[in-house]
This record gives sequence, structure tokens and C-alpha cells, in this order.
Amino acid sequence: MKRLLLLSVAMLAVICGHAQSDSVPPLRPVTAAYMLQAGSSSVADSYLSPLTYRGWSAAFAYERMQAMKFDPDNWVMRLDTRIELDRGRNDARNATTWRIDALFSWGMMHRWRLTPALTLAAGASTALDAGCIYNPRNSNNPASAKLAWTVGVTGYAAYNLRIGRLPLTLRYQPDLPLAGIFFSPEYDELYYEIYLGNHDGLVHFAWPGNRFAMTHLLSADLHFGATSLRLGYRALTFSSKANNLVTNIYTHAFVIGITGEWLSHSQRHHLSRDARIISALY
Repeated sequence: MKRLLLLSVAMLAVICGHAQSDSVPPLRPVTAAYMLQAGSSSVADSYLSPLTYRGWSAAFAYERMQAMKFDPDNWVMRLDTRIELDRGRNDARNATTWRIDALFSWGMMHRWRLTPALTLAAGASTALDAGCIYNPRNSNNPASAKLAWTVGVTGYAAYNLRIGRLPLTLRYQPDLPLAGIFFSPEYDELYYEIYLGNHDGLVHFAWPGNRFAMTHLLSADLHFGATSLRLGYRALTFSSKANNLVTNIYTHAFVIGITGEWLSHSQRHHLSRDARIISALY
């Protein structure tokens, strides 16, 4: 009887310990990355010119990832913002075009930890893309505005390994819009005519058949303590067709940046030693 009582007390202590551990909310650090990219670009916009302009591409990007509060083990969010600037010249080297673009994207993904080293994730995202292509050679129509709101699919594959004593995280992240709306003027329509009130045929339903915009990011995070060095490659394939106007944009860029994990902590709440730390990426 005494042994049975001691066994019951021990089991109750274990159950209470598990319950107390489960009641402690996990810590969800933010994985933030600041990146610069530089490479080549190819831009062709039939509203401005039938020619293709090739040159350089540069961008600044910020990425934020965090495990979701409602189910941090299985769901993660990703915020991606980029500002990109391209400059290209025609084959005759007597004309220049500029492109500036700003992207804001937010997505949520379900992830599967297949092994302690390998994680796969897939989900949905929404993005707002705004920019302009400028060709000063065209006196009447020097600019072509780009504006779109889309929803699509995103995901990543991440693999943790070591090179000697250096921890390393490899990741591949594709993004593909599937539906939305985008802006395109009529063929030979001046923006001044739009300003005067000609708004017919400006908004179009977007799908990969008339607006294809896929981004690939391949990166390696080298973990030097609390801060990591990110090296990678980003590629953009963009093609749109509306109102007999065609735009094709291709960029290939080398990526370098710094990443790290940060915890926002309020002084009114104490961190528990029993709390689990759930990383969004690592």
C-alpha cells in the first residue's frame, strides 16, 4: 500500500510538471535579414520601345520570419520587402532605360521537419508590387507604370549542416503569384489621357498566362555566433501581356547580407527557464 501511494505521488508530480511546462508559452525569436544584391538585368517594354535594354541591377531587401503564435511548431510567417533599381542600354549604346520597383510580400507557411537537419515548408502569400520603367528617349511616353496586387504560393527547403566547426544553413525559396489584378494602359494611350478621365481597360485580372513573375532565392547562412553572414543568388523572371503591350524582365543577382535572431521582451514579463525556443528558420 505504501509503495502504491509513493508511485501515485510520483506520477502526479510528473503530470503536474508536464502541465506546467505546457502552460509556459514558447519563445518565438524573429529571424531578420538585411540584404544587398547586385547583378545583371534585361528589360524590354513595348510601351516604350521594341528594343531590349541590358545592364546592371541593384537592390536592398529586408526579410523577417517568425513562428506563428497559434501553432509555432508547424506554422511560420515571412515578410519580404525589396527596392530594386536597374539601368540598361540598347545594343547600339545610344539610349538608356531605368527601372525602379518596390515589393511588399507577406506569407504564411506550414512546415514539416522531416529530419533534425531538413525542413520543408509550403503555403500562401500576398504581395503588392509597384514600380516604373523610364526611357528619356521617348518624349511623349517616357514612363511605363507597373502596379499589381497578387496572391500566390511560396515555400522553402532548409538544411542545416556543418563545415568543420562552422554551422551552416542552406535554403531554397521560390515565390510564384497565381492570381490578382494589375495595371496596364491601352496600346499608344498617353498617361495624360488617363488623367483626363479615360479609365477603360486599365485593370486586368492576373494569372500566370498573362502575368508571370517568379522569384528564386538560394542562400547560405554562415553562423558566426549570434550574427550570421548570408551569401546567395536571387533570380527574377517576369513577363506580362495586356492590351497588346508586352513586358519582359530578367534579373540575376548575387546576394550578401547579415541575419540574426532577436527576441522582443517586455520588462513586465519574466522569461521562464522552462520555455521552449522555436526558431522560424534555423
